[in-house]
Amino acid sequence: MSTEENKANVRRAVEASNQKNLAAFDALCASEIIFHHPSRTLQGLQAYKQYLSMLFTAFPDAHTTIDDLIAEGDRVVVRQTFHGTHQGELIGIPPTGKQVSVTGIDIFRIANGKAVEQWANYDDLGLLQQLGVVPSMG
Repeated sequence: MSTEENKANVRRAVEASNQKNLAAFDALCASEIIFHHPSRTLQGLQAYKQYLSMLFTAFPDAHTTIDDLIAEGDRVVVRQTFHGTHQGELIGIPPTGKQVSVTGIDIFRIANGKAVEQWANYDDLGLLQQLGVVPSMG
């Protein structure tokens, strides 16, 4: 696959996420996808979709904006901003009704037109501060 085709795959994944279309990930991700996050590693498409479902429940109005999209070889890097209103439980945190804006960077490895691996790094501390569960500095 070309780098442009790989970038298009990631764009489609962000669009599917914005539409809360979990079924679209069947065509965008390999069944054995591995999701690496500093606090957890998820293996398999079903675990990945459960993670996304948890986010969509916590932030029903979630929307991600792509700030940068860079590709080389089989890797695609997306710098993005996530916006949403905390309306459902998130990792044991009851809904706060607060709006959040969180930046993050994902690196995807694409094989045969599907994401097979994803490394995620988001501003989790900033998220928790915006929700009011961790005090802000200053």
